[in-house]
Amino acid sequence: MMGVRVETYDDDLSTFAAEGAPALPTATAEGHVEHDGARIWYATYGEGAPVILLHGGLGHSGNWGNQVPALIASGYRAILIDSRGHGRSTRDARPFTYEQMASDVLAVLDTLAVKTAAVVGWSDGACIAMILAMQAPARVAGVFFFGCNMDPSGTKEFTAPDPILNRCFGRHARDYAALSATPDDFKAFTEAVSLMMATQPNYGADDLAAVRVPVTIVQSEYDEFIKRDHAEYLARSIPGAELVILPDVTHFAPLQRPKQFNAIMLAFVRKVLA
Repeated sequence: MMGVRVETYDDDLSTFAAEGAPALPTATAEGHVEHDGARIWYATYGEGAPVILLHGGLGHSGNWGNQVPALIASGYRAILIDSRGHGRSTRDARPFTYEQMASDVLAVLDTLAVKTAAVVGWSDGACIAMILAMQAPARVAGVFFFGCNMDPSGTKEFTAPDPILNRCFGRHARDYAALSATPDDFKAFTEAVSLMMATQPNYGADDLAAVRVPVTIVQSEYDEFIKRDHAEYLARSIPGAELVILPDVTHFAPLQRPKQFNAIMLAFVRKVLA
């Protein structure tokens, strides 16, 4: 008799720290877009209605290794983009801004001739996704906003890193050295991204009330960085927004319990791309 396959969890990120996320499948297309002083890396996977996946700060698109196969299997075209300065994308000497990263996404969409896409954002990627919805709503079918703030009051006070954060940061450092065109610059890169996170974004309730695309706000029960009441405020402030709380996980839910995360993600995608 065949046994029932039990899902394994990576709640403490020990597997992620040692091996990274699961390897991405073979890309359908891959390249760089020259835009506003940077070379922005992108890749597409599968066929069907497009879903953009935007990773978190200090990470890269490979962190979506648990999500891309689920999108392909459900008949969607996954589009991955390394934010400027992250992964295989370069940056110039200017300070990071979320608005600039949002414009990079539009440049990739233009290159791929994608008119409209669902956008799934994780942490910094969620902020970029929301700015896209504000600035180019005709290009955004909906925003899946996971684990992020839209003004500095939404973040928790940072204390000493715990083992999970240390494992994640160590993985980011190794991946940066392996992928970046400036592999020795991780310290300066981290400082520049951290400055952006500490001072941006700065959008208020009036800005959120003007959002006109479907939005799902997703908050982990034990998120290390984002206050739950901020997620609730976002859901109240954005017209028609839905709030989903993921139990038993942290800011790293896509890595810790991918089946749980993917179920919510796919429900969102089906709704906005129906």
